[in-house]
Amino acid sequence: MSEKLKKPEWLKKRVSLTEDYHYTTSLVKELRLNTVCEEAACPNISECWSKKHMTAMILGDTCTRACSFCNVKTGVPGAVNPHEPMNLAIAIQKLKLKHVVITSVDRDDLADGGASQFAECIKNIRLLSPDTTIEVLTPDFLRKGDAFEIIVNAKPDVFNHNIETVPRLYREIRPGARYFNSLDLLNKVKNGNSQIFTKSGIMVGLGEDDEEILQVMDDLRSAKVDFLTIGQYLQPTPKHAEVKRYVTPENFEKYKTIAENKGFLMVASGPLVRSSYHADEDFAIMKKRREAVAAA
Repeated sequence: MSEKLKKPEWLKKRVSLTEDYHYTTSLVKELRLNTVCEEAACPNISECWSKKHMTAMILGDTCTRACSFCNVKTGVPGAVNPHEPMNLAIAIQKLKLKHVVITSVDRDDLADGGASQFAECIKNIRLLSPDTTIEVLTPDFLRKGDAFEIIVNAKPDVFNHNIETVPRLYREIRPGARYFNSLDLLNKVKNGNSQIFTKSGIMVGLGEDDEEILQVMDDLRSAKVDFLTIGQYLQPTPKHAEVKRYVTPENFEKYKTIAENKGFLMVASGPLVRSSYHADEDFAIMKKRREAVAAA
């Protein structure tokens, strides 16, 4: 059995439970919403919720997959809540969010993989908060045909689907998914509506090497992905995949420079970077960059 690596100082984060943090907590409970912030044990939860930023997790709290990196529980999901889209829209209106990220568990049990629920959430948010920009972080819709088009037709501002890791590690880390299916999904979204920003993310520290990371970058650029996030994998519980290495902040900066040189419009790379971390600020930067490119 390998010796467990000691967590470095740069990954130790101070918890700050402000008045806004408690307000966000009470609102989530009041409207019976699930959040990936809680379910995935995100290390940034106190910072984000103190800014009234939360990432909603729709379609329940039980996933039909069993990825070895993820803390969301696996099992048989319950029925889809028809009130969820409006409850989410009410929460966003009350929090006065300028930008929201909506993700979900995998729902392989549903004919459309939950795509119609994403679309209903977008519709209701647009109704109550027309100026709020919307980012979806979706499952892979494996074996669901063109169900993803339901979301594309609802016109989110950002369509995010995480590639998560390098293809060599899929059988161990993401056994229910297929690497090239995820790439194809991102490519089809961009081809379906080029005005929608596409986004994907990878975790490092699972046993990949730098050459494999660079290949994933190339693959994502081939799929015309605009925005790449790179963050440190952290083991949620002893039963999950072990951390094989802790990448230094300096190396994360190197990844960012390389990715930018490969043509990504936006890159967020750092030990505590997650898909929705600073998503509102990053979206604003990305939008300005695309406008600058178009004007050049």
